[in-house]
Amino acid sequence: MSSARLSAASRLPTLLRMSTLFVRTLREDPAEAEVASHKLLVRAGYIRRAAPGIYTWLPLGLRVLAKVEAVVREEMAAAGGQEVHFPALLPREPYEATGRWTEYGPNIFRLKDRKDGDYLLAPTHEEMFTLLVKDLYSSYKDLPLTLFQIQTKYRDEARPRAGLIRGREFVMKDAYSFDVTDEGLARSYENQRAAYQRIFDRLGLEYVIVAATSGAMGGSRSEEFLTPTAIGEDTFVRSAGGYTANVEAVVTPAPDPVAYDDVPAAHVEDTPDTPTIATLVDAANAAHPRTDRAWTASDTLKNVVLALTHPTGEREIVVVGLPGDREVDLKRVAAAFEPAAVEAANEADLKSRPELVKGYIGPGALGPNARPEGVAAGKEGDTAVRYLLDPRVVTGTRWITGADAHGKHVFDLVAGRDFTADGTIEAAEVRAGDPAPDGSGPLELARGIEIGHIFALGRKYAQALDLTVLDENGKKAVVTMGSYGIGVTRVMAALAEANHDEVGLAWPAHVAPAHVHLIATGKDSAVFDEAERIAQALREQGVEVLYDDRPKVSPGVKFKDAEMLGVPLVVVVGRGLADGLVEVRPRVGGAADQVAVEDVVGDVVSRVDALLG
Repeated sequence: MSSARLSAASRLPTLLRMSTLFVRTLREDPAEAEVASHKLLVRAGYIRRAAPGIYTWLPLGLRVLAKVEAVVREEMAAAGGQEVHFPALLPREPYEATGRWTEYGPNIFRLKDRKDGDYLLAPTHEEMFTLLVKDLYSSYKDLPLTLFQIQTKYRDEARPRAGLIRGREFVMKDAYSFDVTDEGLARSYENQRAAYQRIFDRLGLEYVIVAATSGAMGGSRSEEFLTPTAIGEDTFVRSAGGYTANVEAVVTPAPDPVAYDDVPAAHVEDTPDTPTIATLVDAANAAHPRTDRAWTASDTLKNVVLALTHPTGEREIVVVGLPGDREVDLKRVAAAFEPAAVEAANEADLKSRPELVKGYIGPGALGPNARPEGVAAGKEGDTAVRYLLDPRVVTGTRWITGADAHGKHVFDLVAGRDFTADGTIEAAEVRAGDPAPDGSGPLELARGIEIGHIFALGRKYAQALDLTVLDENGKKAVVTMGSYGIGVTRVMAALAEANHDEVGLAWPAHVAPAHVHLIATGKDSAVFDEAERIAQALREQGVEVLYDDRPKVSPGVKFKDAEMLGVPLVVVVGRGLADGLVEVRPRVGGAADQVAVEDVVGDVVSRVDALLG
């Protein structure tokens, strides 16, 4: 007997009967569903929509979710983690202490109790873990320590989509390590990283580990675990030489500065009827050609106006300069400006800054080029719009850009000679074929679903909440922390996305709601009697059985339901029973076999053991 069935056999699994199971399959896709996992989990009766981004879990869905959680729990315990469980309803004060009550902005659910006290529905629990350890531990001898929980989280997603992939309520495993030294944190981080690899290997999910940004979480190191899929919301890059990163974390290799001794002085020219980069380039080559080569889109400096809404509600206008052959990637910009929300500036924003001449914005009206002499950026008297440049705009590069007047552009404007900026920003799109930052070759782009994220947080939360211990010299030491999350409900959606066909779900055996879908067909009572005997015999062997015992449902409907529900092994007791045969077939990828009725239990047990590995 396989180890996977051994624990089940010791308590005998419940025999699920379709005649009494709380499930109804649907023949049509739900109107709001866009991706396969969302459509099929609803149609197969695993989940039901309660509100946008919020789902009710039905018995079959809970069985799959519990199996995913079991794998996570086992590997977290094997990695030395101890399980705790925090409330989801939390007071404001800890989040105020770390600044996240404000930083989260509209992304958290806030509420008041009858005494007018402020609370939130937890989006994550760094503060609570930190305070718990502070309450109970005070010596370096108590560390290292790793705690974890599997718990429901809440985020007020502006646009929930794709069912369980991006919801407002979701189940997450979050773990936190606590160490005295940076070396200890590095060991804890690698330990959790390895545990994540074991978890996703056991679940049978393809994954890629990519470098990621730390964002508002902070910390010195951050990696995401993504499962590649065309419907994924995250874009990542990889090179043949092994470089991988979330697109937000890609660092543009900046070219070396170039000499500009032979570049003419900057000159403003009339450029009427040039509303696009392409028309500007055509006009430049026709009326103001270069002597060395033709102007191209990459020679134009595009200045894009963005609006930042800070957690305090303050709205700031920022301009980003980048080569005209590149577009701004708002996800990369959002990562650079987190926790502020970022969007393209609107007409009202532009009207509030008359120096920004729409379509003809140039560096002269921006940042240090417009700031009064002696006034530092961000200081009293600074009225200039903040100006940030793509890393490719290095000293000596030569540009055509706006002249801050309608119908006019400035030519031969040289970075470092004619203008500067407040800094650089990773805002431009990353394209296939761009060089990898580590020199390992050209990049290729792919999409994926984020299923895990690990951070070396460092001392940010411990310092904010005064988590210290006495070190071996009797001196106070601020604890250093790591944070490690897995989206458990998102993992289930990713499994559904990776394991289905045109007719329904096709779960791997170790997460399926049952190992065997047993179907009794026809009206002959002998068929149902034999199917019952087989079901009970399999149950006694620790095999989980979903038995379709409905007496007045047609074989066609039963087969369609079996295809939709996705249990990995299908056993059919029907007309063949008269000849002493039972049909056994995999849900996908194999032919049906006719097995002698006296051998069917042993045959099915062997197949289940093979599926469970």
